[in-house]
Amino acid sequence: MADPDVRERFRAFLREQNLPVTSQRLVIGDLLLNAPGHLSAEDVSSQLSEKGQVVGLATIYRTLDLLVNSGLVVERDFGEGFKRFEPARNLPHHYHLTCTVCGSVTEFLDERIEQMIRTAAAARGFVPSRHRLLVHGTCRDCRGAAPVPKRRTL
Repeated sequence: MADPDVRERFRAFLREQNLPVTSQRLVIGDLLLNAPGHLSAEDVSSQLSEKGQVVGLATIYRTLDLLVNSGLVVERDFGEGFKRFEPARNLPHHYHLTCTVCGSVTEFLDERIEQMIRTAAAARGFVPSRHRLLVHGTCRDCRGAAPVPKRRTL
């Protein structure tokens, strides 16, 4: 179950929007708000099914939109043709390494990148409001599991 405070914030958001607080919305919220990684709508559906919860994909998509609009969940686009979602945590800006073989996403923090962006922007008289760094490649597990087709590396 999600942190009671976060769960209550989702309930309050639904009430403010004059939307019903349904068990399906709450179970989707609980799953996503406790997710250790970045889940797609299909991941949510699969995990709910494994727990014996039957929730339609349309309900999952609508609830994901509500969670994003509430500010409790962040939508991510890793260029896979679908969106992933993660709990909005009070973390500093972080970056993502995405494996093009297995689809795993690894988060990392690096103040040097932040500093480089601030320096590059300031040198050009630019004030950044947001930025995103997404690195595509092959994770350690996939590199060791099977030969990877030769690709140009950075």
